[in-house]
Amino acid sequence: MVKKLSKIAAKKASASTSVLDSELANSVKASAQQIWLAGMGAFAKAQAEGGKVFDALVKEGVSLQRKTQAVAEQKLGDVSGKMSSMASEVSSKAGASWDKLETIFEERTAKALGKLGVPTAKEVADLHSRLAALSATVDRLSGAPKTRAAGKTAAKTAAAKAPARKVAAKSAAAKKAPGRKTAAKPA
Repeated sequence: MVKKLSKIAAKKASASTSVLDSELANSVKASAQQIWLAGMGAFAKAQAEGGKVFDALVKEGVSLQRKTQAVAEQKLGDVSGKMSSMASEVSSKAGASWDKLETIFEERTAKALGKLGVPTAKEVADLHSRLAALSATVDRLSGAPKTRAAGKTAAKTAAAKAPARKVAAKSAAAKKAPGRKTAAKPA
């Protein structure tokens, strides 16, 4: 009988736990159903109002982008101005340095040419003006025309006659010294 009572007690204990288990399962099931329905409602509401929220976010993004672009352009303009002023400053310093270097080079070159006895451009120009003055005086004294072209022609004629004069001088020297044979060299 003890065995029978133990079986009955065990049945009653198992029946009470299964009742508790079924009540707990039902309440969990009901809560899960409510959570599911709340999620579905939130999804439907988000879907209905989502377009409005999205448009509002786009508008805020556009206004923020404009503000940041304006600030960036201002900063870029400031930096550009600073870089421009720095570039012009560096350029002027480089130009001044280059001019100084060029002056030093010209002075040293002129000094070296002077040591070698090469006349300066001013000296050559002075010589040309003196030559022109002398040519004018010679033309005036000889009665030749005062045109410059005539002076050039006369100079060319004199230059052409110079080799002929050399040949004539050599042949005259050959006539004076009969034992010597000289051949006239063409000019």
